[in-house]
Amino acid sequence: MNTLDGPRLSPASGGDARQLVILLHGYGSDGADLIGLAPSFQSILPDAAFVAPNAPMRCPGAGYQWWPLATFSMAERLAGVMSAAPVLDAFIDAELARFGLDEADLLLVGFSQGTMMALHVGVRREKAVAGIIGFSGVLIAPERLAAEARSHPPVLLVHGDADPVIPVQALQSAKTALTAAGFAVESHVSPGLGHGIDPAGLALASGFARRVLVRQV
Repeated sequence: MNTLDGPRLSPASGGDARQLVILLHGYGSDGADLIGLAPSFQSILPDAAFVAPNAPMRCPGAGYQWWPLATFSMAERLAGVMSAAPVLDAFIDAELARFGLDEADLLLVGFSQGTMMALHVGVRREKAVAGIIGFSGVLIAPERLAAEARSHPPVLLVHGDADPVIPVQALQSAKTALTAAGFAVESHVSPGLGHGIDPAGLALASGFARRVLVRQV
């Protein structure tokens, strides 16, 4: 099994990590791209460690992929996410052990193909993670969700209504399936946004992260 790794940021507080944020990049990108989201969270999560692993496979040309894209079919997506899931699960286990944390301290944040990974793996872990944030992604095999979900973390979905890569309808489809399976789902559609992340989406993600990760003392 491939071992994942990628860029990291230590807690801004300078102390030990009390939370962990794992950032999962999209097709053809890498961890160095998505670790750039970390500063948007650090002001509200000063005790969080951040890691953005490179996906396990190289893309033709440049970047990394969680699985190859050839037909863009749902069957291909399901086979791909299932093949990559054990690698991500093992990485999550190792990172939680590294910091002495558990799932309640973990936030998964994905973009595009990374969102597909976060939604698939995050809900199939026995212990619920603190939350899942998915930008511009798809819930793969929604018809299998209710039977296969082992935990029900809160979910935030964000999408642009001008996305030419993954149509915004994917957000509503994911929200419908997740809600029907008993998940608490928040969502936001950014007008005019293509396949990307905008300040409005980041602000909502930061607020969501605060609610699910910062424990009241």
